[in-house]
Amino acid sequence: MNDKDYGCETSVKIANDVVGKIAAIAALEVDGVCAMGNNVTTEIMGKVGMRNILKNVKVAYVNGELDIDMIITVEYGFNIPAVSQKVQARVKQAVENMTGLEVGVVNVRIGGIGMPGNEAK
Repeated sequence: MNDKDYGCETSVKIANDVVGKIAAIAALEVDGVCAMGNNVTTEIMGKVGMRNILKNVKVAYVNGELDIDMIITVEYGFNIPAVSQKVQARVKQAVENMTGLEVGVVNVRIGGIGMPGNEAK
């Protein structure tokens, strides 16, 4: 059966915060990403929880596509351009798969370098 049989329409709206959390979690799954934001933000985030992770992710709906800007901390010793490309691909895939929305661009800014032994994730 479809919704037209009942004379109603179905509408799903996804908040930018939801897309931001999906993007942040996807970025943190990439090897070489040790945190969202810079080292100072990471220390604060560890104390106050997941909610503040969104301070490092901005989502905008532009011309029918999502534009995602994020700040990450890369682990020392990893190739920054390679990690950034993996983050872009992973975030795009995760957001598109989970929301059905098209991602136009994922901009990644490096906010810091995580030192070995610093478990900021």
